[in-house]
Amino acid sequence: MTGKRLTKQIVDDLAPRDKDYVVWCAKLPGFGCRVRATGHKSFIVMYRAGGRNATPRKVTIGVFGKITVEQAREEAEKILAKAELGEDVALQRARVRAEMTVSELCDEYMREGVDHKKPSTLASDVSRIECHVRPLLGRKRIGAVTRADISQFLRDVATGKAKRNIKTRKHGRSIVRGGRGAASRTVRLLGGIFSYAVRREYLKENPCRGVQLYKDKKGERFLTTDEFRRLGETLRLAETEGLPWNLNDGKKAKHRPVKPENLNEVFPRHVTDAIRLLMVTGCRLREILHLRWEDVDFERGVLNLPDSKTGRKKVLIAGAAVAILDQLERCGEYVIAGKEPDKPRADLNRPWRRITQYAKLDGLRLHDLRHSYASVGAASGMGLLALGKLLGHASPSTTQRYAHLADDPLRRASEHIANVIASALGDE
Repeated sequence: MTGKRLTKQIVDDLAPRDKDYVVWCAKLPGFGCRVRATGHKSFIVMYRAGGRNATPRKVTIGVFGKITVEQAREEAEKILAKAELGEDVALQRARVRAEMTVSELCDEYMREGVDHKKPSTLASDVSRIECHVRPLLGRKRIGAVTRADISQFLRDVATGKAKRNIKTRKHGRSIVRGGRGAASRTVRLLGGIFSYAVRREYLKENPCRGVQLYKDKKGERFLTTDEFRRLGETLRLAETEGLPWNLNDGKKAKHRPVKPENLNEVFPRHVTDAIRLLMVTGCRLREILHLRWEDVDFERGVLNLPDSKTGRKKVLIAGAAVAILDQLERCGEYVIAGKEPDKPRADLNRPWRRITQYAKLDGLRLHDLRHSYASVGAASGMGLLALGKLLGHASPSTTQRYAHLADDPLRRASEHIANVIASALGDE
């Protein structure tokens, strides 16, 4: 309770916290403003239809900014009056919503259920909805969607049945392809959308629950000591003498030099050092490419990232990373210089392909450098909790994927026990 009547000034002053919270109006019991951790504010009303022992119901009235506090109060008074007469507005809305189409549910979800998502994730969600969900399930009533429908949807996306499947990246917008991977990811998104419907009591069950998804064949690769060595040697060669152009003999090469004296391609130091930073920090690609000089704290050895996959975070960096940053030429506001000083470099795709091909590391992804960083930490006996903090994982379960690598203490114990017994047997 605020102790006061809920007003525009009070709602304006409500600041986001680590978790969602509600501020209730002292003058109209049951009427309140919910504040998400993202700062999103909406008006709600809570009531019991049928007496004090009835199950409490919660209804979202509207979003602050789209409706005023007074408009929300008037609607709350109507809902509370109906509840006194035994009328359950939430149940009535749920029955109406159960008749909405999947396409309409997607529209509502993208308006009201995505406060926790980043813009890049939202762009992918929009693409999957437009490419797959609307064409295949959009007209179906959500109350009529079954688990069998979702299983069929999974197969249809995998085989590219949707006519509106877009295969390229266009106008800076994330575009998804067909295939088994896209099918599994789209069903996971659809599961989240139906979970939203269950939370709103539009449905009793999520039809995506229990659907067997395709296995993700994109495994994690960890560099060995020899592979680290080959990659390091290739980076040094690439930035000094250059890599030979004859790697693509027999194939068309758009960037092949015409003059015979230019047989090697020398890579900018910003490119090779970007790859080194990925290796020695464990950062994600965008965290390095979008890193600004103002975010680097040389004195404390910290990268103050204003945004990342898991939100704002600090990355502790070792002396090796500090040394790389210290000798890197400053060509603008971004650490890794691109073509324009006021814009971050878009990617490292082409140089990475050339470098890994020369180092005989075909199939190695840039993100595998992050996995390799984690594998070294896990194998060194570092606890998974500390490793998760270094990597900036939002959930301990994410770090658990490296648990099978953290076996050094057990291996040392096994070696010690076996050596003691072998010594007693006289086998040494």
